Amino acid sequence: MWGEIIWRQFGAAIDTLKGVINDCPDELWEVNIWPLAGAPEGFSSFWNVTFHTLFWLDLYLEGTDIDFAPPAPFTLNELDASGKMPDRVYSKAEMLDYLLYCRNKCQQKTMNLTDEQASHMCKFSNGRERGYGELLLYTMRHVQEHAAHLSLFLGQHDVSVTGWVGTAKSDE
Repeated sequence: MWGEIIWRQFGAAIDTLKGVINDCPDELWEVNIWPLAGAPEGFSSFWNVTFHTLFWLDLYLEGTDIDFAPPAPFTLNELDASGKMPDRVYSKAEMLDYLLYCRNKCQQKTMNLTDEQASHMCKFSNGRERGYGELLLYTMRHVQEHAAHLSLFLGQHDVSVTGWVGTAKSDE
């Protein structure tokens, strides 16, 4: 029962992000959504915030950074503490493919979640530790937070955005 409840809400957060990605016009894809002093050029761009969100969703669904690698063409730049940017701008189509990959992974992980898996301590090379169940909820909040940031940015540029997603949409 809990796995299905978590999936419906986690899936809704992911579906919200998908709607925002789809709503972004091409001319805003590379625009910074907020200024960050000292950050590399493009660091807070719409596409890079989208990549950041999906990367951490993917990584935290794994529950460890040991031997983690995102699917091609994506890089591990998000793990570089210096803020190194990917070598190129990822396209909207690539981001939507990555989102679908993460969405499927999330559904599988949450729908089949056992008490033992939820209580498993996840350890990362930076020293962070968190139980997998809590990590799932933390990650859901992270996805929703960035979806809201991106949605606000689009609204500030007079772009009509997808409305509230109350529960995960049917499988795509």
